[in-house]
Amino acid sequence: MIEETVDSAAIASASTKRKSLWLLAIRNPAVIFGGTILLLMVAIAIFAPYLGTIDPTRIDPAMRNKKPGTEITLRLDDGSTVKRTAYMGTDTLGRDVYSRVLYGTRVSLIVGIAVAALSLAFGLIIGMVSGYIRWLDGFVMRIMDGLMAIPGIMLAIALVSIWRSGLITVIFAIVVPEVPRVVRLVRSIVLTVREEPYVEGAISVGTPTWTLMMRHILPNTIAPLIVQGTFTAAAAIITEAILSFLGIGIPPETPSWGNIMSEGRTLFRIFPHNILYPGIFLALAVLAINVMGDGLRDTLDPKMSKKV
Repeated sequence: MIEETVDSAAIASASTKRKSLWLLAIRNPAVIFGGTILLLMVAIAIFAPYLGTIDPTRIDPAMRNKKPGTEITLRLDDGSTVKRTAYMGTDTLGRDVYSRVLYGTRVSLIVGIAVAALSLAFGLIIGMVSGYIRWLDGFVMRIMDGLMAIPGIMLAIALVSIWRSGLITVIFAIVVPEVPRVVRLVRSIVLTVREEPYVEGAISVGTPTWTLMMRHILPNTIAPLIVQGTFTAAAAIITEAILSFLGIGIPPETPSWGNIMSEGRTLFRIFPHNILYPGIFLALAVLAINVMGDGLRDTLDPKMSKKV
């Protein structure tokens, strides 16, 4: 009976608090601004086949390095021709930059979401175990400190160079340096929450460790992890673009913002559109995620929410 009373009171209090914080979050201008741009990016990624005017992998040397707004003629497989407008010009191989930028949105969002989800999942498990089981804490955290001692981009480059470049490899290479940051965040929360009176009360009445972690500790990590996930996604998108720009990330035949800028850097002064447009999309995506993350942090972080 005592255990049920302690659990019910803790759950009811936490549920009410989270509900009020989420209501504040969706009314935050930063969350609205960043979320709107992000939703537009998601819509572009989903409807890229319908928004694109030309196959992004189509090579036509006769149409290379055309300026934005140029009307180009495409020869179809049946021998007929059709006119299309290259809204963002063409690259050095005659591929439509507009269509490639739209399809590149898919790669960036997939990498950002996948890296954030995997980093949070692994970091949550390792952080909760490390923070709650004292005898494992020192061993686990020394490994995390060792990974954090290596610059994230350097570690990602080293991991990508070991395996063949590809989407899965890039995601894995970015996840590894991001996990320690999540682990340290979760561990700090666990160390704080386990000293709370309601947790001590649950321990005193014999609540099993698994139940204690899932019912009392895990809910307290959700809000900070959501905020951390936004910043992780933004960092992952930038890292993927860097790896692709260096030629060791996404394969060249797959459109990505980093690939497009890499292929256009040699003629940047003459044809700046090859770097300008994917760069704008990259900046907007990262800006939107960071702004939304700032808004969520200001609202969901107990220390920051008092200032809202």
